Amino acid sequence: MRILIVDVGGTHVKVAGSWNRVPEELDSGPTMTAVQMVQQVKALAHDWNYDVVSIGYPGPVRNGKPAKEPHNLGGGWKGMDFEQAFGKPVRLVNDAAMQALGSYEHGRMLFLGLGTGLGTAIVSQGQLEPLELAHLPYRKDRSYEEYVGDAGRKRLGRKRWEHHVATVSALLQEALLCDYVVLGGGNVTKIATLPAHCRRGSNEHAIDGGVRLWDSSSLPLAIGKA
Repeated sequence: MRILIVDVGGTHVKVAGSWNRVPEELDSGPTMTAVQMVQQVKALAHDWNYDVVSIGYPGPVRNGKPAKEPHNLGGGWKGMDFEQAFGKPVRLVNDAAMQALGSYEHGRMLFLGLGTGLGTAIVSQGQLEPLELAHLPYRKDRSYEEYVGDAGRKRLGRKRWEHHVATVSALLQEALLCDYVVLGGGNVTKIATLPAHCRRGSNEHAIDGGVRLWDSSSLPLAIGKA
């Protein structure tokens, strides 16, 4: 089975195939609608032979569909029928969840995506468990995301931000009974010294996660249709 992988971000859309996992990029941004994304991806991949599509979506996903419109893109995502638009079977998950699946090695892993916000997911014994922890309260009437997301990094400075990354990752690892933590997302490169319980991930792992989405043993319990 040949899989088209689409990793949608606030500034770029990365597109790759299971047969060649080096992604090509399209510009996205605050005016890109769901329809425009599909049109541009199909134009890029017009001569690619693929059977199914994996999509990493920058927002909450419920039953394989966007639950809310994304903050950093245009509109039309929540009600979009991606299977009809692509003319292929589609599996859609949160972008952090897709990167988590691609980062997984063994046991029970907690993934924290350090980007504009905070993406969270667990992979346990190979099975994906998407989470939405970013907006839960952490301290001083601020959420986890407000401390370890990009706004927190800029407000606190690198040293204090790294301290909170270490504290939050350890706290969530213990609460969620995880064996280890993978720190991914664009800002993981800004961490000078990883906490002992953490491993460094990479945005490129999202492509591997898009391939793994079609392994039945990796699916969340209610992935549904996109």
